[in-house]
Amino acid sequence: MATFLYRLGRFSFRRRHVIALFWVALLALAGVGAAGAPAAGPTSFSIPGTEAQKAFDLLEERFPGASADGATGRVVFKAPADEKMTDAENKAIVQKTVEELSGGSEVARVTDPYEGGGVSQDGTIAYTSVSYKVSGLELEESSRDALEGAAEDARDAGLTVEIGGDALQAVPHTGAAEVIGIGVAAVVLVITFGSLLAAGMPLLTAIIGVGIGVGTITALAGTLELDSTTPILATMIGLAVGIDYALFVVSRYRAELAEGREREEAAGRAVGTAGSAVVFAGLTVVIALVGLAVVNIPLLTKMGVAAAATVAIAVVIALTLVPALLGYAGRRVRPTGEKSGLLGGRSEKDGNERKPQRPNMGTRWASFVVRRPVAVLLLGVVGLGAAAVPAASLELGLPDDGSQPTSTTQRRAYDLMSEGFGPGFNGPLVVVVDAEGSDDPQAVFQRTSDDIKALDDVVAVAPAAPNKAGDTATITVVPESKPSSVATEDLVHGIRDAGRDITADTGADVLVTGATAMNIDVSQKLNDALVPYLILVVGLAFLLLIVVFRSILVPLKAALGFLLSVLAALGAVVAVFQWGWLSGLMNVEQTGPVMSMMPIFMVGVVFGLAMDYEVFLVTRMREAYVHGEQPSQAVVTGFRHGARVVTAAAVIMIAVFSGFIGSSESMVKMIGFGLAIAVLFDAFVVRMAIVPAVLALLGKKAWWLPKWLDRVLPNVDVEGEGLRTEDDRKDEDRALARA
Repeated sequence: MATFLYRLGRFSFRRRHVIALFWVALLALAGVGAAGAPAAGPTSFSIPGTEAQKAFDLLEERFPGASADGATGRVVFKAPADEKMTDAENKAIVQKTVEELSGGSEVARVTDPYEGGGVSQDGTIAYTSVSYKVSGLELEESSRDALEGAAEDARDAGLTVEIGGDALQAVPHTGAAEVIGIGVAAVVLVITFGSLLAAGMPLLTAIIGVGIGVGTITALAGTLELDSTTPILATMIGLAVGIDYALFVVSRYRAELAEGREREEAAGRAVGTAGSAVVFAGLTVVIALVGLAVVNIPLLTKMGVAAAATVAIAVVIALTLVPALLGYAGRRVRPTGEKSGLLGGRSEKDGNERKPQRPNMGTRWASFVVRRPVAVLLLGVVGLGAAAVPAASLELGLPDDGSQPTSTTQRRAYDLMSEGFGPGFNGPLVVVVDAEGSDDPQAVFQRTSDDIKALDDVVAVAPAAPNKAGDTATITVVPESKPSSVATEDLVHGIRDAGRDITADTGADVLVTGATAMNIDVSQKLNDALVPYLILVVGLAFLLLIVVFRSILVPLKAALGFLLSVLAALGAVVAVFQWGWLSGLMNVEQTGPVMSMMPIFMVGVVFGLAMDYEVFLVTRMREAYVHGEQPSQAVVTGFRHGARVVTAAAVIMIAVFSGFIGSSESMVKMIGFGLAIAVLFDAFVVRMAIVPAVLALLGKKAWWLPKWLDRVLPNVDVEGEGLRTEDDRKDEDRALARA
């Protein structure tokens, strides 16, 4: 592989006009396709195999036109002090609002609070529900404007009015987070390379890669039924790895220049060595993202595949466009250790004398770890173990309006409903009774209602509402507890247990659905998929790393270190978002269950990035060891060449993810914090401390591989052994002799 990539790097350097024209044309093609594509509407959110989804499908079949999966808006009214919502004047305001809301083209139905039990017992709060024919993300902006306009008119008339439900749900947009991340990345790259031009290349190539990836996703969104949220993950991951991969190739190019090689030769060797690491690091990320398909949630699968495609583009760009741009830059990209004149560096005209350089920070740190491996290993493991302790209390759920900031109208509507009717009214359950095969459907409906009323945590059970055929009915159940509580989850399971008894006796199916039940089922499905996903992703990556490092213990150590960092990151997420530690600093207004998608999302994204750092750092150690250095010295050599670059990459990633912590959306805030803290733990504790300590303790055993396996495995030559010339070997022999 190293020889092929070496030739590719030299070709790209030499034929830079062709390579640059190819990528510019591809970017333009993606841009034109995206600009000409129709606006992507979201696909229907489905969770195959869950009871809630089965009930939704049944409702679509037996209640045609009911828009079971349509958006819902809840307008909540509160009377002024010493007044009631039943007062004639306030009642007139509400009825006028209901009339205004009924006129929308996308509105399916609007409830009258005075006819449907929508007034609180004390008479101070009332609500009306607006059901739409389409989902919240498909809702026209004019429908949202009409909803907000009707509420504003009622406010102007003197009532307190807030709006809840998913009708106000907007298509997520990326804000200033990426801009902040790119700004921090630029500063870090300039410090790392000491050159504005060299620092600009990773940024430019990453932006081109993301532009092509996201442009293609947008262009194909209608054809492939991609959700409008799909480009977000592709942008975040593509930007992250795109900067990383280009950074490693440019860094190796400058190191080859420092060895005295000609620029075309340096470009070829940089792609042949660092490029090999890029290929395998990219493969681990692709495996982690495509592996999300095991969860069997179509939306998550599409997001993973789209992000994986963007990562693949970033890999190819690093192997071709980066050496082409290095060819354009010429002598303006300087060898390692030289800065540009703009940043206070010397020009090549200043002479060839160089002052002896003191060991860099990476060398000094690695030397310390090699001398004290046991102490560093224990400190790292104990520290991460302590951070992981809160993960034992992990509670999973999906966010609802109760997790919104108190400044939002959704949260204020949620609180008003809790005040007037109880927290359970924010998440009613819909029980669907399919009595098609029963002799007496009406008796089945009545028995189901009676059995549900006998359960704990039930406030109200509405009368059964059968369809026209009379063989299927819906029963609305209001829990006593809030939607995201454990008690409500227990109630859902209790209704399903009672339903199984009814099925055994009558043959009728009893299914529980609604937003709350769907959230519970999604959480359970994600939780059940976590272990198979871990086995698949870690297992495949383990096999891949055996090929890369030709070792059993090094990949095993990499996988175990990753699991430790993810557990520690989950512990930190639980401590902040569930327990409330440092919640003020993080601006977390409402603690509660951790988003159910968080563990599997963190495993996928962080595993890919963690293996990036592992491959780039340990590959240099492997290279030094294969070229004759002792194991402990190889660790130091790997850090001398790789620590600065890996540190820069990790800081960039942390900056990109931390930008999302400032979001007002609790879900986005949690993802940003979780990914940032996971990269911090993995890069600086696991890869920078635990990895060199373990390798120092293992010595030559770290690189042991059974002879039979050595014969079977393909030789991918990540170390670039095939690129070494006779002069290289003589230089290394003399260096080893001096050492």
